[in-house]
Amino acid sequence: MDKQRVLFLCTHNSARSQMAEGLLRALAGDRFEAFSAGTEATQVRPPAIRAMSELGIDISSQESKTLDRYVGEQFNAVIPVCDAANEACPIFLGAKQRLHWSFPDPSQARGTEDEQLALYRTVRDDIRARIEAEVLGT
Repeated sequence: MDKQRVLFLCTHNSARSQMAEGLLRALAGDRFEAFSAGTEATQVRPPAIRAMSELGIDISSQESKTLDRYVGEQFNAVIPVCDAANEACPIFLGAKQRLHWSFPDPSQARGTEDEQLALYRTVRDDIRARIEAEVLGT
């Protein structure tokens, strides 16, 4: 059986899309290939890595990349996880399904390190719930 291919998109490919990629791989890597990209490439944010490690998921080796790398590839689903990426994202002609999930940008969180990490956790948990409901159907 071929694995379904899912591409998560976000502006900087530094937190939300990276967490989504790691979550789908951890939850159903036997059935899905998960990818992420951004309209710009930056770096995976340390608080995103930390929030995921709390679930036993290591995304520290994932890298930020631009969506140009995937244009022309076939995907079962393309999922922008922020409004800016949804607006800037090209139409992936090879995508069977396009969803749009709007999550707040945890990199914009202010306050102490613990207060900032709390937003990463909230966004992580919200992404997981959407993956389970809309991708995995659980």
